[in-house]
Amino acid sequence: MTASGQDGGFPWRKIGIWALIVIADLVILVTIASAIPSNQWWIRAWDFPRLAVLTIGGLTLLAMLFLHFRFRWPIAALLAAALAYQAGHIFPYTMLASVEAEKIDIAGAEREAHCFTTLSLNVLQDNREFARTLDLIRREQPDLLLLMETDTAWLEAMEPVLADFPHRFEAPLPNTYGMIFASRLPVAGGAMVNLTEPGTPSFHGELRTRAGVAFRVAALHPRPPHPGQDTEERDAEIAIAAMMTRDSGMPTFTVGDFNDVGWSETSQLFRRVGRYVDPRVGRGFYATFPASLPAFRWPLDHVFFTEEFGLYSLSTGDAVGSDHLPVRAEVCLVPGEGDRLNTPEQTEADDAGDLEEVMQAYREDQVMERATGGE
Repeated sequence: MTASGQDGGFPWRKIGIWALIVIADLVILVTIASAIPSNQWWIRAWDFPRLAVLTIGGLTLLAMLFLHFRFRWPIAALLAAALAYQAGHIFPYTMLASVEAEKIDIAGAEREAHCFTTLSLNVLQDNREFARTLDLIRREQPDLLLLMETDTAWLEAMEPVLADFPHRFEAPLPNTYGMIFASRLPVAGGAMVNLTEPGTPSFHGELRTRAGVAFRVAALHPRPPHPGQDTEERDAEIAIAAMMTRDSGMPTFTVGDFNDVGWSETSQLFRRVGRYVDPRVGRGFYATFPASLPAFRWPLDHVFFTEEFGLYSLSTGDAVGSDHLPVRAEVCLVPGEGDRLNTPEQTEADDAGDLEEVMQAYREDQVMERATGGE
């Protein structure tokens, strides 16, 4: 591909044209990569920045309309197709789409009996601004609290607020996958378990609302794709959690840093298999990471619930020193109301086959790890 035309003096126009061609080609290539069905980290990583890719590509396409050069229209057509593919993934998380979870109308004593608030935060293990997180928890006074990336220093620092929770489950770790789950609601049972990888705990338990209605809670923080870490374990943990919800037959509330975005194939399968509703659909991204770059954030921290729950509120909080923003939600478990308010995504004919593919990839990866000694 060559740019046509010569300008006198320094070739600003030619440089600008070549820059547009390079950016357009990169947007097209990363879009193609994101469409490849693979567990390789360098492919799956392109699930995350779809909004940034769409924004950069859209500006590039707009600029191409005002500059004439050879092969402009074929490149523009390919770029437009790539942008349409990116937009199709994130469209449900815009206010142009229909909401999945209509808000519940409840107040007074009924709200106190049937609703509960949750606060979740990936604290960033190396962050030592403990006071900001303590202030956040004291201010929000959640019924359920989930803290991730908590080592022993974080556990000790949070003790002044954790003491207010009658039920606590703690797995402090130095590997950025420590977890603390605490509840003011009655807990019938629960435990920290490693679903797929040692040293990567998730919480699973049975709780009750103040009205006495039983429900499950799952709190997840699987490992993200990065060099040396593909997505077999992450995808399997998310899939296993969905199957646990499906098999329990109980209302389930799931929260955590999935190290995955809501529009990925993995998260979509999780929702369909587990009968989950995503309260962000039709409302917005509620993007949480990276906290320091508002224009380039994506939604890593999630709140999902099965169709029996009703949504009262959902919000992200201000930064408190972590690279993630906190997520606050209030949901209500009123018999019959959630079924009326929610329209969860329906299961698809190939979901069972997709689940088996996820689990088979995980099993093969485990065999390979054992054969190579985990290297």
